[in-house]
Amino acid sequence: MMRSPASLALALSLLSTPALLHAQVPDVFDRVEHGYATSAGGVKIHYATLGKGPLVVMIHGFPDFWYSWRHQMAALSESFQVVAIDQRGYNLSDKPKGVEQYDMRLLVGDVAAVIRHLGRDKATIVGHDWGGMVAWQFAMSQPAMTERLIVLNLPHPRGLFRELQTNPEQIKNSEYARTFQRGTPTDPGVFFGLPMTAQTLSGWVRDPAAKARYVEAFGRSDFEAMLNYYKANYPKASGADLPALPELPKVTAPVLMFHGLGDTALHANGLSGTWNWVEKDLTLVTVPGASHFVQQDAADLVTSTMKWWLAMRRP
Repeated sequence: MMRSPASLALALSLLSTPALLHAQVPDVFDRVEHGYATSAGGVKIHYATLGKGPLVVMIHGFPDFWYSWRHQMAALSESFQVVAIDQRGYNLSDKPKGVEQYDMRLLVGDVAAVIRHLGRDKATIVGHDWGGMVAWQFAMSQPAMTERLIVLNLPHPRGLFRELQTNPEQIKNSEYARTFQRGTPTDPGVFFGLPMTAQTLSGWVRDPAAKARYVEAFGRSDFEAMLNYYKANYPKASGADLPALPELPKVTAPVLMFHGLGDTALHANGLSGTWNWVEKDLTLVTVPGASHFVQQDAADLVTSTMKWWLAMRRP
């Protein structure tokens, strides 16, 4: 049946509305399957999974949860099984008490537990912020389980330590970490001058629909656990008082890095020299205008680059 130009224009307008587009392509939140892996000490680690194929494990940072990777999960699930975890203390994962329960070795062990639970012996490891530090440490301590490594807005530990020793801007930018190390969740200004609530912790999320999910997830999270990441693992000193970093093995997997240059917490100078600490190829993508949460601020660029890079390295 022929349509008039006016009715055709109306139909096209309706099809382009966000509500109908959302209806045509369900949100990742409603598409994933959920599961739990058991880590050391019986700690249950929640994960969301989508797609089939080689395994990609994604690790969020602070303050965040598995849904941070929604854009990348939707695209990569066409060729991979993409598994995004809730780190311990967050959302649906267990929240053990005590600073010692957030030691880096345990965080690395949580990722290994998820891989083994899924019946795999290796995976592409993807991490942002604290998840990025876990990803670096995983790649160095579990090279046989690390097929490829993707890190977002977290310099290699050597680069970060160097900047904390020598870069006055990075030292100043890291004062928030000192506040976290000294503080408690009940301190009224502990979170950049604000209290720690589900609403303040999700203040960086721009998409209103996503923000509602963040408020819900943070309402289930443990704020003390969030601070324990800094108390257990972040350097306690800076400048000349910062002790030398112990020798670290080189990363043996190919590495892809993204860094939003608008990051006010982690200085881009920390990226310099990364090629000295990896054995294989390093691909570095800097993104002007993107903030610390580059996987959301520059979702299309990050996602398309990940797809290209992973496709180039398929077995």
